[in-house]
Amino acid sequence: MSADRFSLAAPPDAPLVTLRHGARRVLLAPHIGGSIAVFYESRDPRGSHDGDVIHWLRPATPEMLAARNPLGMASFPLMPYCNRIRDARFTFDDQPVDLSDDGNLFPHALHGNAWRLPWRVGEVSESRAMLHFEHAPSRETARHWPFAYEVAQGIALDEHALHVTLTMRNLSDRPMPFGIGHHPYFPRTRSTVVRAQVDAMWHGTPDPLPVRIGAHSSVDALASERGMPAGAFDLDNHFVGWQRSATISWPDEGRAVMLDADAPFDFMVIYAPADFPSLLCVEPVSNVADWINLDVARA
Repeated sequence: MSADRFSLAAPPDAPLVTLRHGARRVLLAPHIGGSIAVFYESRDPRGSHDGDVIHWLRPATPEMLAARNPLGMASFPLMPYCNRIRDARFTFDDQPVDLSDDGNLFPHALHGNAWRLPWRVGEVSESRAMLHFEHAPSRETARHWPFAYEVAQGIALDEHALHVTLTMRNLSDRPMPFGIGHHPYFPRTRSTVVRAQVDAMWHGTPDPLPVRIGAHSSVDALASERGMPAGAFDLDNHFVGWQRSATISWPDEGRAVMLDADAPFDFMVIYAPADFPSLLCVEPVSNVADWINLDVARA
């Protein structure tokens, strides 16, 4: 599917932003949580994007674009926290925080609020774009994120890679707990393999919420020369001791992509559910799920 066809699927009031570098294209959907909708490369040596393409991230479909569903995008930012907060409640600075009525439809608070709201488009060039989001606590209900903050997302293409830079600033007059991350979906086939160096895995409840760090067969599989087949385990887990680098490869297609991160993205999440064999996420994040309630000494 060409960039034009993806763009035609976007609503007229919220066009996609297209970035170009050589044979590569990135299409952004700022109105869908500041998401990356598509990241692909043309196989045509003439640079045509109407023919065969390589998708480095799972592309959004026209249906997901029309529905404005961030879970159907290629990747989206996680702010002001990553993953789940148990029962959508926590205590910070001796003050209770209740997020149970913030519009999140999941049993536990999930991924913050920036991924479910539109972002503003800032500076744009042929290969770079800046997206912005600002949150002010709601006066209508106390069950929203009670801290004011702003974030910026820089997205750039060059001859080597797609670069995503996230920054956050607390606008409140008091300290704010926070976490950041990105949620990339990769094409998952029967041959997809993930390789990464990690020390251990957070085991969790069926919800899933983390309960303890320990050994798991996936840790050795990830570090092996062949890597871990994406379908080898039923995973929705955080890994610790991550070296901030992972490789996702498709050996039968002779291609691979490397995911590199900087501090503070010290954790890696792998989401490879057995019930949904088309889904694969390898996520760089700054915190383990429910970190703000987690009793690490007891885990």
